[in-house]
Amino acid sequence: MTSRITRYIVGEIVKIFVVALFTLTLLILLIGVGRELLREGLGPLSVLQLLPYVLPLSLQHSVPATALFSVCCVYGRMSADGEVSTIKAIGVSPLQVIKPALVFAVVLSPCVVVLSDLTVSWGKPGVSRVVLQSLEDIAYRFLQSQHTYSSSHGFTIHVQDVDGRRLIHPTVKIRSRNGSLIELTAREGSLRLDSDAETLVLHVTDSQVEGGGGFEGIWPGETEFRISLGKALRKRDVSSASPSALSLLEIGPETIAQERRTRQAIGELAAHTGFALLGARWEEIAGSGGVALEEKIKGSKYRMAKLHTEPWRRWSQGFSCLCFVLVGAPLAIITRTADYWTNFGICFLPTMVLYYALFILGFDQAKSGAWPPYAVWLGNLVLITIGITLLDRVRRC
Repeated sequence: MTSRITRYIVGEIVKIFVVALFTLTLLILLIGVGRELLREGLGPLSVLQLLPYVLPLSLQHSVPATALFSVCCVYGRMSADGEVSTIKAIGVSPLQVIKPALVFAVVLSPCVVVLSDLTVSWGKPGVSRVVLQSLEDIAYRFLQSQHTYSSSHGFTIHVQDVDGRRLIHPTVKIRSRNGSLIELTAREGSLRLDSDAETLVLHVTDSQVEGGGGFEGIWPGETEFRISLGKALRKRDVSSASPSALSLLEIGPETIAQERRTRQAIGELAAHTGFALLGARWEEIAGSGGVALEEKIKGSKYRMAKLHTEPWRRWSQGFSCLCFVLVGAPLAIITRTADYWTNFGICFLPTMVLYYALFILGFDQAKSGAWPPYAVWLGNLVLITIGITLLDRVRRC
């Protein structure tokens, strides 16, 4: 009898979960891909190439919410229809009724952790790669429609007109690394992306270049200029990357390396201060050198706090599935409503708001170093406490 009840409950949860997951994931995908489409001007082919990379990002947010929604709907309907009371009447504990949902959530939680790791190690780099490889088409699309294109890579192109792939009277402004502005004008030109060299090749005819410091040059005939796109396609530097952009396998070694860099910076400050004291150069202690070292130590400690916090954050968000179900299942049984929107307002929405409010509070304090890294589990612990209280109430009813 118990196995039949378990199969029935699991079947109902899975049915609603699959439908709701598809709907919510599709909605997030449309928002995510639509944002990139509007911001970057991607074509249809690029959008299709973008979808697989955005999918893990969508799923890591939609799976916990969908798990909570499906559990609330199933147990709310069962309780409203008297099925829970009938099961209790034949001698089966209400906790046995909730057990399938908890097992379902335990299985889902590590999957969400894997999805969050896949997002940073494969999804986001893939999105950047697709956008960069589509840069040539994006630039032409903007130039044809608006006669101007501004790139996040530090250059702007204005044209009088576009004839096929030919740019009529292009003007290119490039912001160099030292902040100076270089302006290139030409009679005509064309664009080509060189993915191997990570440059945008500008092939121009009868060009003129003006730069900072009064520099000016004229190139009659055909000339090629290359605009650097930085290191967008290269493997990122782990030592300077944001902790949220690192996989769990990279965070551990990088935390050790960051601690070593912090100790080294502290040693440099101690040596700087010591030599200044020995030479009675009091002004050097609070001078530019000392201030720069103090800022370096401060930045290093801040990054180290974020590195310590990041794994806790991902596991916390992953196991939010279990915490949501732990609260949602007994709460839905207690409220006894089969209406989806009532379940949404009474069970789903308050649980989500409470969890994410506490999660953001704990995460902000932890990454600043004010609270320990495990403070990101504040929302999880509060939901677990509420869930245990609700389970006890269901058991005694």
